[in-house]
Amino acid sequence: MDCFHLTGIRCYGYTGYLPEEQVLGQWFEVNLTLWLDLSVAGKSDAIEDTLDYRSVINDVQHLVKTSKYALIERLVDAIATSILESDRVKQVQVRLTKIAAPIPDFGGKITVEITRSK
Repeated sequence: MDCFHLTGIRCYGYTGYLPEEQVLGQWFEVNLTLWLDLSVAGKSDAIEDTLDYRSVINDVQHLVKTSKYALIERLVDAIATSILESDRVKQVQVRLTKIAAPIPDFGGKITVEITRSK
């Protein structure tokens, strides 16, 4: 199976357990791996024979910017579900990172990764 890797999708969003996370927001980074058949597009060189990854990026940015979930696990699942609505994508891996989680004396990142298939 072929795949696209879409990395470094940075968005400001309002998902988080703490009330201030849903009001003040924070930066997130999303990395995706999308499994699909690229053989037809590889021969035709036509965009209609592949997945327009610009729309995937726009959809992810919209979800992160407009969602107000308590858990990043819910946001990651929503992203995966949205991507799998495409007829072309057979499987998706979503890695979502809270770049600066509001945890005292913690300068690291929090990442959730899921893989979903049709």
